[in-house]
Amino acid sequence: MIIRITQRIANELSVQERQIEAVVQLLDEGSTVPFIARYRKEATGGLDDIQLRFLEERLRYLREMEDRRAAILKSIGEQDKLTPELEKDILEAETKTRLEDLYLPYKQKRRTKAQIAREAGLEPLALALLGNPTLTPETVAAEYVGADKGVADVKAALEGARHILMERFAEDAELLGQLREFLWENAKLVSRKVEGKGDEGEKFRDYFEYSEPLKTIPSHRALALFRGRNEGFLQINMVLPDEEESPDRGAQPNRCESMIAQRFNVSDQGRPADIWLRETVRWAWRVKIFLHLDLDLMTQVRESAEGEAIKVFARNMHDLLLAAPAGPRAVIGLDPGLRTGVKVAVVDATGKLLDTATIYPHAPRNQWDASIHVLAELARKHKAELISIGNGTASRETDKLGADLIKRHPDLGLQKLVVSEAGASVYSASEFASREFPQLDVSLRGAVSIARRLQDPLAELVKIDPKAIGVGQYQHDVSQTELARSLDAVVEDCVNAVGVDVNTASVPLLARISGLNQTLAKNIVEFRDHNGPFKNRRDLKGVPRLGEKTFEQAAGFLRVMNGDNPVDASAVHPESYPVVQRILAKLGVDIGSIIGNGAVLKTLSPKEFTDERFGLPTVKDILAELEKPGRDPRPEFKTAAFREGVEDLRDLQPGMMLEGVVTNVTNFGAFVDIGVHQDGLVHISALAGKFVKDPHSVVKAGDVVKVKVLEVDEKRRRIALTMRLDEQAAALPAQPKADHAPRKPKIKQESRPQMDGAMAAAFAKLRQ
Repeated sequence: MIIRITQRIANELSVQERQIEAVVQLLDEGSTVPFIARYRKEATGGLDDIQLRFLEERLRYLREMEDRRAAILKSIGEQDKLTPELEKDILEAETKTRLEDLYLPYKQKRRTKAQIAREAGLEPLALALLGNPTLTPETVAAEYVGADKGVADVKAALEGARHILMERFAEDAELLGQLREFLWENAKLVSRKVEGKGDEGEKFRDYFEYSEPLKTIPSHRALALFRGRNEGFLQINMVLPDEEESPDRGAQPNRCESMIAQRFNVSDQGRPADIWLRETVRWAWRVKIFLHLDLDLMTQVRESAEGEAIKVFARNMHDLLLAAPAGPRAVIGLDPGLRTGVKVAVVDATGKLLDTATIYPHAPRNQWDASIHVLAELARKHKAELISIGNGTASRETDKLGADLIKRHPDLGLQKLVVSEAGASVYSASEFASREFPQLDVSLRGAVSIARRLQDPLAELVKIDPKAIGVGQYQHDVSQTELARSLDAVVEDCVNAVGVDVNTASVPLLARISGLNQTLAKNIVEFRDHNGPFKNRRDLKGVPRLGEKTFEQAAGFLRVMNGDNPVDASAVHPESYPVVQRILAKLGVDIGSIIGNGAVLKTLSPKEFTDERFGLPTVKDILAELEKPGRDPRPEFKTAAFREGVEDLRDLQPGMMLEGVVTNVTNFGAFVDIGVHQDGLVHISALAGKFVKDPHSVVKAGDVVKVKVLEVDEKRRRIALTMRLDEQAAALPAQPKADHAPRKPKIKQESRPQMDGAMAAAFAKLRQ
């Protein structure tokens, strides 16, 4: 079975099977994806982390399928019904759906009407009528009537025979496959409002009369439909095109009924049993097969939509975690508030809390001057360089306070920035925050988080459940297990891509390092607190329960800054130190002479230092690390400058040119914070002057962008923006209503590159 799996994944990734076999072996031995991607390139042929994550997911799926295949073969075998042909079909099944179709007739189920009919001896009657339609149903059925059999009359006999054939039709794997494919290609998803719920379900009004092909519906619209149904405002049905246009078709069979009839040679030739058989086909379709396939295909649409939504969330999370850090600079964190005041926390360059305060610059107290005085004193006392302002309630008013502080005290050299405070309240109430600041008020803990996430977004955001950070698309409507698995993988990849300073990293950050877990992370911190800073990577082996395998997985991602060995501050793995020694011997110098010395390192030939264990990819990585030890893959730190005087939706005017920060990227566009307490939407059609298929190819979360205001709807709190700055606003749709707008039956809108109202209505939801 493992040969089957590795060959299949190799074909899907268009790589050699030996690469897949190597990865599978490494995964089974306990290696993590980040470790394999960075330190086992020779074995994997250079597969990157994206390919490895795909491989890991497919391996899980295919192994689950093999387990299911084995269970099905065993179950049918125990029933003595496993024929060579059936076994061949089961072994060749390539999807879980195909497996379940084949297993359906043999699946243990409650006693059905068909089973009762078989027990009454009616199966020969059913097969006789199906095989010879020239028989007269009533005449043949009379032979099976008998009180001792539980068959009261001819009608009961024919009804029992019909149930037997209906079950046979509904459990034919080949037929189910054909029907499923036909429906997927041709059926539509149709929604209607639930009677009496029009006003209450106003946010779903664009779906009150909606129709779209099943196979092409985008994930965000599918999830919106399912949400509307779950909340009781929408009715959703799968229909064939001819049924949508002519709901009352009378006795005329639809295409699916015709396919069933063709499969079992049922036709209308005027023979005595033809009408009875056609009616049996119709009942089989409407009572059994359609309900089964409707559930299957609705599940397929939902799972596909959830998978896409999870991908969107994961990509946004990746971009947010790898946002540019301000670096080791003292920061004043401000958690804005009106009546309850603005919470203030000052942290030093390492993130250590130095001071706290609460100020009341806004109504009802209006202690503006006093608040500026407090902030100035704190900045002067602790040599703060930056002010980090949360983007929640009163953030614009607090941003103005920061601007006034900078204007009145230019000698302090302060800079202010507004940052996302998503998840700060979750951190504040977390067990980790309680242990870190047991005496600190919850709201003040939030100010600490806001300050730290400016210094290092990655280090701070790992303390928060990824799902609480809010950069997803309908994240509450998807499988929470799959979402958590995907986001955990993203966090792991990001943390290990950057690496961490083992002498300053928190437990949550260390726990995300390859090979480590919460317990080992706690042990590292406790060991560090008891014995002082680690002087080299070898000291890690003294940490309780940190064995050789864990050291192998983790060491390359843990940095020891200013330790005994400068290489310990790089991503060079300790197992590769012999290569470094050969390089030093070749040059005849010590490590201090070459580390960071690109001029010397670029003169070396990587091939000269390869051997049986360390190939060319590893040696090239070592030389690159020695040239720029501990290089950070994150971009340079920069901020958006919000326009003065633009603080509320009322201040916006069409045509305004503004600067903002991308907060969320979805399949239909990007949301941008322009400093007015409500993100604006740049629809996919307004992202660039050319056709854009994927918004992520143009922008990512955290990008600073320039936008133009197209339209402002104060009542609905909607802002339409464009990044096509060289065009007139009038040349674009004033209120985008998009190429993916919900379409009413028989109305074509494909040519309109606009955004629908339902997507605009998702503004607030997507930011939650």
